[in-house]
Amino acid sequence: MAEYRRVVLPVATPEYNSDNEQVSRATVTQTLEEMQSDIAANTKKTSKESSLALRRFQFLLMGAS
Repeated sequence: MAEYRRVVLPVATPEYNSDNEQVSRATVTQTLEEMQSDIAANTKKTSKESSLALRRFQFLLMGAS
């Protein structure tokens, strides 16, 4: 299972700070890219965990009919 980390965005200052905006933008972009990668891996069932989970679910469904 993938390990997830919590990312806390910096608190906005009353005046505009370009460095703070760049850090926030980079953090949000990186987090969205990681999420997209996880979704793509689960959709394609490339990771071992998602593949095994799908097989287990299919097996359980066979017994339910």
